[in-house]
Amino acid sequence: MIKYRGYLPGDERAIVELWNEALPQDPITLDRFVRLVLLDGNFDPEGLRLAFSQGELVGCCYAVRRLMPMAGSDLEPENGWIPFFFVHPEHRRQGIGRALFEQAFDFLRRQGRRNVFFASYAPNYVLPGLDAQTYPEGWEFLQKLGFARLYTAAAMDLNLVGYGMPSEVRELIKVREAEGYSFRTAGSSDLVELIAFANERFNPDWGRAIREGILQGLPLSRIFVARHGSNLVGFCLHGGYEGIPERFGPFGVAEEERGKGLGKILLHLCLSSMRAQGMHGAWFLWTSETSAAGRLYQSVGFTVSRRFYVCKKELA
Repeated sequence: MIKYRGYLPGDERAIVELWNEALPQDPITLDRFVRLVLLDGNFDPEGLRLAFSQGELVGCCYAVRRLMPMAGSDLEPENGWIPFFFVHPEHRRQGIGRALFEQAFDFLRRQGRRNVFFASYAPNYVLPGLDAQTYPEGWEFLQKLGFARLYTAAAMDLNLVGYGMPSEVRELIKVREAEGYSFRTAGSSDLVELIAFANERFNPDWGRAIREGILQGLPLSRIFVARHGSNLVGFCLHGGYEGIPERFGPFGVAEEERGKGLGKILLHLCLSSMRAQGMHGAWFLWTSETSAAGRLYQSVGFTVSRRFYVCKKELA
């Protein structure tokens, strides 16, 4: 007999233990789970659905909707997310996963949600989507539930051992500086404009990552900004997400300034700084392989390490 309920205080240790048994390729620590899930301002205990067999936790599915806007007052009232799910290997194909998802869907319906995404949740996603190569049964399962793939997010890695800034980039910096561009690490006077630039030009999650990263101790020396005269035209950083120094991003250049190699300059300045700090690698979780950014990363030497399917289902 399987019993289902929402999260209760104290469940987190069993959830983490089951997570690491069910998803050994993507383990998590208790501290990280607490930070990303329980301390998320959007967390609702009823959305974290749990399945028990004879008192033992055997399945989990997490549904979340916005209680706090990413920016302004937009709570995305039609949207909900399922950032993760898992079932104990010995209890799969018994209908537990489907039952957990149906409860998650019901939770989101009661909140007025019409769309549910896997995973693409910000601010505290663990992975951006479903890695079908690592979890082929999971991808098959999501399709049976009615999820359709929207697009593929590529995670990339770069080995920094032996890295050196190319001479052509050094020369390009001189050319752009002669045209009135400047490239430097961020100072306190840049922060208000930088966060607004990230929010308005790109994604509110980027501005949040910068602001919260700094509040949690991110050194300004890990943030690089590009200006044309007094105008901020681009930025990049590392260590902004979860305080992981090797994690690169976010990274963006104003649309009207693209095609001048500013992104290449910022990227190499950041990678050069990472190498100078003794880091052996740089990585990130989310880009399009065919986008301008994706092509830039690959030209520098980043290679795709994983691909994630970002999926959507419309709730009846």
